Amino acid sequence: MTPEFLVTHSGGFHADELLSSVILTRLFPQAQIVRSRDRQWITPAEDRVIYDVGGAYDPEARVFDHHQRGAPTREDGQPYSSFGLVWKHFGRDYLAASGVPEAHVETVHASFDGSFVLPVDLVDNGALSPSAAGPLAGLTLTALLETLKPVFDETDPEAETRTFHEALAIARAFVEARVARSAAKLRAEGLVQAAIEEAGEGRVLVLPMGMPFRPAVIKAGADHLLFVVTPRGEGDWTLGGIRLHDEGFELRADLPAAWAGLTNGELEAVSGVKGASFCHNGRFIAAAKSREAIMAMAEIAVREALAAGAA
Repeated sequence: MTPEFLVTHSGGFHADELLSSVILTRLFPQAQIVRSRDRQWITPAEDRVIYDVGGAYDPEARVFDHHQRGAPTREDGQPYSSFGLVWKHFGRDYLAASGVPEAHVETVHASFDGSFVLPVDLVDNGALSPSAAGPLAGLTLTALLETLKPVFDETDPEAETRTFHEALAIARAFVEARVARSAAKLRAEGLVQAAIEEAGEGRVLVLPMGMPFRPAVIKAGADHLLFVVTPRGEGDWTLGGIRLHDEGFELRADLPAAWAGLTNGELEAVSGVKGASFCHNGRFIAAAKSREAIMAMAEIAVREALAAGAA
């Protein structure tokens, strides 16, 4: 039976039930969110899903709490919050409803669980301190969502309900954007793989548009590639490097040192390429006004990189 009510606790809200509400309201848009601790609401019934309250984890009864003794944990022993439990049972349906292709659902589900859901679960259970983020602790998603709660001396009796729904809209935007980005990476993978095959033994990867490319390059073992060319707007092309690692900015090869910080006529004169328009001072990206010009710049960059000892 399609639930008529989505029941979570009243009082101050946290990231886990907000994010759970994002998933459930996408699947059951006609259901009403009820924020209550009254026994009549937190008792299982066919017309409701209960989460982050209720004192039980019973998927068949559609109760997803994690505060009770014997609360559920992942296979590796890490704790669930209500968000993790809701994602475990409803996440795949959420992804399908969001337009993620069936062939990608499992991959996106696992990726989102590990990178987005798990940190929320750990923080909510006290297994991870936001202080681990150092100076950015107050800017983590869990912290930012909680700043939307009413201040202590708010007198409006509807303030908690109002701010919960305001925070829900913000939480929804983050979930939708993160899922869309994960799905896009998988779509990009096929395009990048085709471009790698077209490049053959060449050192330059030419893509049809800007897109995430490094994961597919690593997956394909295309260690010979040094630079990436992409169109950017009408008549504008870019030449960029490929990062060596997931973190940091070290590249497989830098653009020529002589180009650093130059634009237009100066860059044309130094590079010898008509239409060269820009090179960042950090030598990780350059631009030109035509495909012909950017490919000429790429050829020069490869030649210099190989001369400097690039693999």
